[in-house]
Amino acid sequence: MFTGIIEGFGRVAQLQRKGGDLTLKIHAQTLDMSDVKLGDSIATNGVCLTVTRLEGSSYWADVSAETLAHTTLGQWQVGQTVNLEKALQPISRLGGHLVSGHVDAIGEISAIWPDARSIRYRVKVMPELMRYIALKGSICVDGISLTVTGLDADEFELSIVPHTADETIMSGYNVGTKVNVEVDQIARYLERLIAPQTAPTPSKESTLSAAFLAEHGFMGRR
Repeated sequence: MFTGIIEGFGRVAQLQRKGGDLTLKIHAQTLDMSDVKLGDSIATNGVCLTVTRLEGSSYWADVSAETLAHTTLGQWQVGQTVNLEKALQPISRLGGHLVSGHVDAIGEISAIWPDARSIRYRVKVMPELMRYIALKGSICVDGISLTVTGLDADEFELSIVPHTADETIMSGYNVGTKVNVEVDQIARYLERLIAPQTAPTPSKESTLSAAFLAEHGFMGRR
């Protein structure tokens, strides 16, 4: 589990294709690796990777075909910079929001423009994902916990302050850049709770419904 608050930068040092999957090496340029152990998780551009080998300030990880198919990792190149965050500890401050490192979709930067000292980005995703994204809600882009400032049929908007741009790889984005997108976990579970179930249900009828959630402030009325 992660917070979406980026702790450092890394560089893709090696990519080794192995059958249908991949082994990669990340050199942690500005991330403190002194407390990292084999088996630990590190969010790398928002993708939860398990450390399989340590080599100084670098770590190795195996990447499955599933991850390659659903994230930008299959397009990474040796030398490119990535966002890094170590797994959340129980005593850590939750500065962003709860992030699993399980990417939902690949998005694409569709527009970039200045707004005073901030930078505005529009991110295009498949329309089916938009139902999980709420105005002023949380979204994770390449491992960064961000707030949604605008919505469209298949795009959401972000307003990035200078500090975030300086401390992440966002300042290097261009129109057309592909990014990893993870929606807020609460949206996923709410949909699962209110969706019709095909599995056998308990004999006692559930009182949880869309109307119930709206009445108690968990979702907007329609």
